Amino acid sequence: MTASLPSIERWGSLSGKRILVRVDFNTPVAEIDGTLVVTDDFRIRSTVPLFEDLLAKGATVVACTHFGRPKGKVVAQYSVEPVRRRLGELCAGVELLENLRFNPGEEANDPAFGAQLIAGFDYYINEAFSASHRAHASIMIPPTLVPSAAGPNLQREVETLRSLLDSPARPFVAIVGGAKVSDKLGVVRVLAEKADTVIVGGGMAYTFEASVGRTIGSSLFDRSHLDECAKLLATGNVLIPVDSRGLVAGVPFGAEGGDDPVAQFGENIPDGFEGLDIGARSVDAFKAAISKAATILWNGPMGVFEDPRFGDGTEAVARAVAGSGAVSVVGGGDSVAALKDYGLEDAFSFVSTGGGASLELVELGDLPGLKALRESAFN
Repeated sequence: MTASLPSIERWGSLSGKRILVRVDFNTPVAEIDGTLVVTDDFRIRSTVPLFEDLLAKGATVVACTHFGRPKGKVVAQYSVEPVRRRLGELCAGVELLENLRFNPGEEANDPAFGAQLIAGFDYYINEAFSASHRAHASIMIPPTLVPSAAGPNLQREVETLRSLLDSPARPFVAIVGGAKVSDKLGVVRVLAEKADTVIVGGGMAYTFEASVGRTIGSSLFDRSHLDECAKLLATGNVLIPVDSRGLVAGVPFGAEGGDDPVAQFGENIPDGFEGLDIGARSVDAFKAAISKAATILWNGPMGVFEDPRFGDGTEAVARAVAGSGAVSVVGGGDSVAALKDYGLEDAFSFVSTGGGASLELVELGDLPGLKALRESAFN
């Protein structure tokens, strides 16, 4: 894992200093009474204590964030204006720059754009753990030009994942779900070495099932990873579903739902059907493993939980983790969305803001943004 990150405390007096804070305020918005408003301000609220501390020390604070995917162009629907209004309500006195991704130099990691961004500032703080796996200009360039530090939330994210992987209380159970096996196979490989049990669910599980000769119908499948899935199962500490629930292949499912009857499958899914959630026997097996855990890391749903017909597995796992008494860490992404749906956000020991970042840190042991802070010439 990574070495210690530079902290704000080493700077001393901040009176009269200008500080640029890279945040991730890529929050959901919705139109209400003709105005776009933030519908989930968790990321904004979590950064307010840092802003208030810096302001109280006499600093001028300017924040910058990406927002949506405007692809290097000024697109009105991706203006940060609704985020700026909510920030002003929560913490007056902090300026928020316009969407970083309006400039193509951001995602291109253009040194000129990074230099333009940090010009006139005395210090830089990276408080965007969830964006620190991306080598973008606002993450990579400022630490090369001014004294830079990790914000407290970023520090907390890294320290939590580091301790989880380096010295977890055992048994350590990891739960990995989601759609594409290619996205998370590297993480499963690492966790199979570090955890006592790795539970695999979601669409990615069907490639694991196919690797041991089960039929999976029209379920998600990646032939190129069959051999590696088989090798991971051969370690003996990777647990996969033993039954599924799903639909006739080709009928609608997802957030819009549908009224087609749900089919129940055992270990094998017949041709013409698609698995979309784990079944009752899998839930029982997963709950049994979770009940023995002292430490749990969870990233990814067990099925298409956005569709009410296929959220049972994810909810059952979430409630089992919440009631386990174990140290429980949720690795961002869809898992956090599920917790919100079930009202369980406060039932976990730690909820990460960064799905992709937390996975990459687990898999690779470092992130580009963390490396940029550690290697800054101003340390």
